[in-house]
This record gives sequence, C-alpha cells and structure tokens, in this order.
Amino acid sequence: MAFDLMVKRIYEQPAADDGQRILVDRIWPRGISKQDAALTLWLKEIAPSDDLRKWFGHVPARWAEFQERYGAELDGNGEAVAQLRALLGKGRVTLLYGAHNEAHNNAVALAGYLRGQ
Repeated sequence: MAFDLMVKRIYEQPAADDGQRILVDRIWPRGISKQDAALTLWLKEIAPSDDLRKWFGHVPARWAEFQERYGAELDGNGEAVAQLRALLGKGRVTLLYGAHNEAHNNAVALAGYLRGQ
C-alpha cells in the first residue's frame, strides 16, 4: 500500500502541505505550546517504551539495534499502528518528533517500519 508520509521536527514551522500532523513522542517537547504545534493528534502510545528510549539515548552506534527493538515493540502494538495506518489512508501524514538528532530518532524509525511493512 502506497502512502504519503513525511517526518519533521516539531520545532519547524507548520506548513500547509504537512497534512495530518502527528506527534509520536511519549514526552511533550520542551518550549513548544500546543497551539504552536498545530497537531492533529498526539499519538504517544506509538512511541518507544521509556526503557528503550533511555537505552538508545540517540547514540548513533545503537541505531540499528534500536530500530530492531522498536520494530518488535511496534509489532506488539497493533492498536496504535492500526490507528496510524487509518490516518495514512486519509492522505498525507507528517510524523513529528522533538529530538535534536534528525537522522536517528523514533519518528524516522517509525517511518521506516511503516514503509517496510
């Protein structure tokens, strides 16, 4: 199934072509108001577990293993994945995250998981 999926840091300005803006972090990002976030949904249930998030710590050397562990968590989180897939069926979705590392974060891993299924 083809779908329109983007990944963006929540601190970037919302854009008209973002479509549905979904925050996929478990913790609300510092320094941004709910109004400025312009969210469609905060889907914290799809974020990595606290234990996995803390273990990863955005350390690039742990990226491959983080993706595997997070994928296993997502495999067991059918309800949240189905909710996100339903939104993808309605048009463009932008996954939003708060991390500084733009290449190694849960939103990038989640997008890869969705594209790989």
